[in-house]
Amino acid sequence: MFHTLLVAIDGSEIGMNALDKAIELARGFKAHLHAVYVIETGLISSVPIDNTWEVIYSLLEKEGTEALDKAEKKAADAGITLTKHLLSGHAGNEILSVADEVNADLIIVGSRGKSPVDRLLIGSVSAHVVKYSNVSTMVVRV
Repeated sequence: MFHTLLVAIDGSEIGMNALDKAIELARGFKAHLHAVYVIETGLISSVPIDNTWEVIYSLLEKEGTEALDKAEKKAADAGITLTKHLLSGHAGNEILSVADEVNADLIIVGSRGKSPVDRLLIGSVSAHVVKYSNVSTMVVRV
């Protein structure tokens, strides 16, 4: 039985499928549900720190806020309360950090990011989470 679930979302279709699975599990286990969206700062670290960096970060932050708001509404429509976490850094490490912080006993992640390019640039977040997690991890493939 699980008491606290953490789902990682990134705005992709697979991320939303992971959210659907997390909502289903939260309902079944009567568990607390947390969602995390990580702004992958490694993607923009080579951009000079000036207005360009701030504009890019602002756009990514807006995308993350919108994805979390959408997740919160979807969970609420299913009768589940969702706690949102918007972070920046290395996605895999931040997901694991939030899992520790909220004492999650199950982490749910999608099998890949928004595009094949994301996977090449940042590596597989799901593989990182599976490898380094101290708790059960579910990888949603479809």
